[in-house]
Amino acid sequence: MLDKSIPYVPLCMRRDPQNPLPTHPLPEGFRFVFYDAGAECDWARIETSVLEFDSEMDALLYFQKEFLVYESEAKRRCLFVETKDREKIATASAWWAYTGTRRDPIMHWVAVKPSFQGMGIGKALISKALDLMVEIEGDRAFYLSTQTWSHKAVFLYEWAGFKITDEKGIIGRPNDKYEEAMTIINQFR
Repeated sequence: MLDKSIPYVPLCMRRDPQNPLPTHPLPEGFRFVFYDAGAECDWARIETSVLEFDSEMDALLYFQKEFLVYESEAKRRCLFVETKDREKIATASAWWAYTGTRRDPIMHWVAVKPSFQGMGIGKALISKALDLMVEIEGDRAFYLSTQTWSHKAVFLYEWAGFKITDEKGIIGRPNDKYEEAMTIINQFR
């Protein structure tokens, strides 16, 4: 869940190729599934539960605008973790950002409902999403965009081999607040 008690500063992270992929199994009673028609409502519920959106409707509209225009890609790139009762409780996407001059593979919209955090689901989800990214994109540099409000997730991404980067102009972001972001993140180390 986002920590909105600290300053918001966007940051980008990069995972270099040739690094060993992390592995972490899902806890018993959970399974991975891919997006299928109708799961956009689950995605909206998950992302709103971690405070990424003010309302499920805002999240749903975002998903429709950004993902459903590429529905066939969403079906092979958008992962969920589901309980044995088929409740979707976590999500991540092996997506891309195209800036007009470059196309960067990105891990996108990683979230675990708060009541399921701390169980290893996030590690398993990131591990599976990275496997999927390598399968689809090949072994190359992967990126993600996050913020200081997600400082707990930043440490999870570091576990997976991502590093905060000062590289400019990646994934369509200016990434011009590296020093400020590092100052805040380092308070939590």
